[in-house]
Amino acid sequence: MTDYKFTRTDESREIASPTGSTLSCKSWLTEAPFRMIQNNLHPDVAENPKSLVVYGGIGRAARNWECYDQILESLKQLEDDQTLLVQSGKPVGVFQTHEDAPRVLIANSNLVPKWATWEHFNELDRKDLMMYGQMTAGSWIYIGTQGIVQGTYETFAEAGRQHYGSGAQTASTDNWKGRWILTAGLGGMGGAQPLAATFAGAVSLNIECQQTSIDFRLRTGYVDMQAKDLDDAYALIKKHTAAGDAVSIALLGNAAEILPEMVKRAKDGEIKPDLVTDQTSAHDLINGYLPAGWTVEEWKAAAADDTQHPRLAKAAAESCAIHVQAILDFQQMGIPATDYGNNIRQVAFDEGVKDAFNFPGFVPAYVRPLFCQGKGPFRWVALSGDPEDIYKTDQKIKELFPENKHVHNWLDMANERIKFQGLPARICWLGLGERDKAGLAFNEMVKNGELKGPIVIGRDHLDTGSVASPNRETESMKDGSDAVSDWALLNGMLNVAGGATWVSLHHGGGVGMGYSQHSGMVIVADGTDAAAKRLARVLVNDCGSGVMRHADAGYELAIKTAKDYGLKLPMIK
Repeated sequence: MTDYKFTRTDESREIASPTGSTLSCKSWLTEAPFRMIQNNLHPDVAENPKSLVVYGGIGRAARNWECYDQILESLKQLEDDQTLLVQSGKPVGVFQTHEDAPRVLIANSNLVPKWATWEHFNELDRKDLMMYGQMTAGSWIYIGTQGIVQGTYETFAEAGRQHYGSGAQTASTDNWKGRWILTAGLGGMGGAQPLAATFAGAVSLNIECQQTSIDFRLRTGYVDMQAKDLDDAYALIKKHTAAGDAVSIALLGNAAEILPEMVKRAKDGEIKPDLVTDQTSAHDLINGYLPAGWTVEEWKAAAADDTQHPRLAKAAAESCAIHVQAILDFQQMGIPATDYGNNIRQVAFDEGVKDAFNFPGFVPAYVRPLFCQGKGPFRWVALSGDPEDIYKTDQKIKELFPENKHVHNWLDMANERIKFQGLPARICWLGLGERDKAGLAFNEMVKNGELKGPIVIGRDHLDTGSVASPNRETESMKDGSDAVSDWALLNGMLNVAGGATWVSLHHGGGVGMGYSQHSGMVIVADGTDAAAKRLARVLVNDCGSGVMRHADAGYELAIKTAKDYGLKLPMIK
């Protein structure tokens, strides 16, 4: 072990990615991660950039500020036939590889299964031997809340179609007109919910315990208004549902206190929501969930004091159980409910709520058919920093897929309502046979000068083939293979072999320690012929492995997708 002083919080730091065409590194393949790690810590992107926290409780971009500085320095010096290795946010080695190998390989938060607990992780974290990478925090491809908006929109739109639609062709905004969604959490992931609900045509009530988070969402346009109190929230919901508006309402408070009160009022004749979900950071009982009856100040103080962690975790878990019971109570009234992937059902189950899993996760309920087609959260970033590069790529997507009116509608809504955070970026759910076409078209646009700089292409780890998470993405798999994580590891290795620019293998993202393994991929379209070859491989293989995973599990739609595309799957007849 190297003995060095480490700094987790530095109030003097103000981080923003460089823009323009001047390189700080030796090529765009190393300039891209150099800019993207800095973009992750832009004050408009990260939740707590002074402490390297990007989103999701304590999801960091680097282990400490000393490691962060060295990562940047190593990238500046990295040659195009070398690879930088990063172990839980710490740069640990530079090795000779080759030009088509990844420039960076990252492993975050990985623990041998028996030791894969929050208790053991926190012990290592205190010793500065590990960091929590979440999903895109430690893999340097977080693009702000936009990164989750479309997936949440797709979920809400499908929920509206299933529960309130008159047919498959009904517009999502028609399905949700005059209806409302109840949820909680306005952090890095949960902050997508209000805007996604608005896109889907619904009114939404979004409970959040920190005024600073509400203020941020109001400032960036993700939330339309804040209610004064619960009575005012009900009045606003009634007003806007009656008018058929699609607006988002924030309410300051603790969901574990407010939801039980709303259940009581519903039983007494008050209006009921039309869908209940949650996206608090319940996966992290120390840093992610405010216990009922606690002030935010008491919570933050306990989180900073290791000796108080057992008491805090217990209080938070008990509050999660109350929260989940309230969701179950709404479900008993006939209201659709879904877990949005924060492991809150597991926490409640462990606290004695034995029917906590009676309401489904959002993937088996609404998203899995998309995964079977290789569709997922494809995203790209303009390294030039010029928003026009994104607007031009938006138009290119429309030209490439003229028949996909759903994607066209999404791009129009995103252009109108989503404000860029940090470097201009876009997310768009594309599938097998689409992502490679988009990537190659972007590369050609860079080559012929239509764009002012290269494009970074990545995705969330929440994707068709890159994650094993039995309480979220792989919940209730058809063949019972929910906990098999071979697939996520194969996906990561395939992307290394294909020539992605950087590849990451993570543990615990989204749902916490012991509950997930997942891989990330980022590739650069720099306008070169070599990039075109890499893009053609990686952007097929990445989502193709997801179709493979679902076909192997017996999903007919995945089998059909594989056959239609011509994937070679030896055991699929």
